[in-house]
Amino acid sequence: MIKKLETSKCTELLNNNYIGHLAFISHKEPHVIPITYYYDQANNTIIGYSAEGHKIEAMRKNDIVSLEVEEIKSVNNWRSVQIHGMFEELKGIDAKYLLHEFAQNVKKIITRKEGSHPEFISEFSSKLSEQGIPIVYRININEITGKYREASK
Repeated sequence: MIKKLETSKCTELLNNNYIGHLAFISHKEPHVIPITYYYDQANNTIIGYSAEGHKIEAMRKNDIVSLEVEEIKSVNNWRSVQIHGMFEELKGIDAKYLLHEFAQNVKKIITRKEGSHPEFISEFSSKLSEQGIPIVYRININEITGKYREASK
């Protein structure tokens, strides 16, 4: 049976992962793409970055977004969280600070979960073009919901 995931378990899932699926609207059509993220629990936001392109352009035009993160062990053993929120582009010192926080915290999650020790952001997240300055953004969370299914024991 599929059950509702408690809020504390939703935030635990977000804290323990760094890859999710971002949904946004572009030209009146939904798009879903994988992203690397960091959940800033203290501020209840998702932090990400990207090069200039389709995703950023679309979110600037329509700032309503969704993020889905899951842990799937089998068809009968999984957890999933969905976030609804608003895209906010960051600039200046805020962008620099949060990009640093993003990198440091994703490295910690990778080390804890995978046992590897990445040194550079390019080892676990999209590489930016040489001329591209990263666009740092946050998703201000309006709602977090989750579901899970566990096999009967």
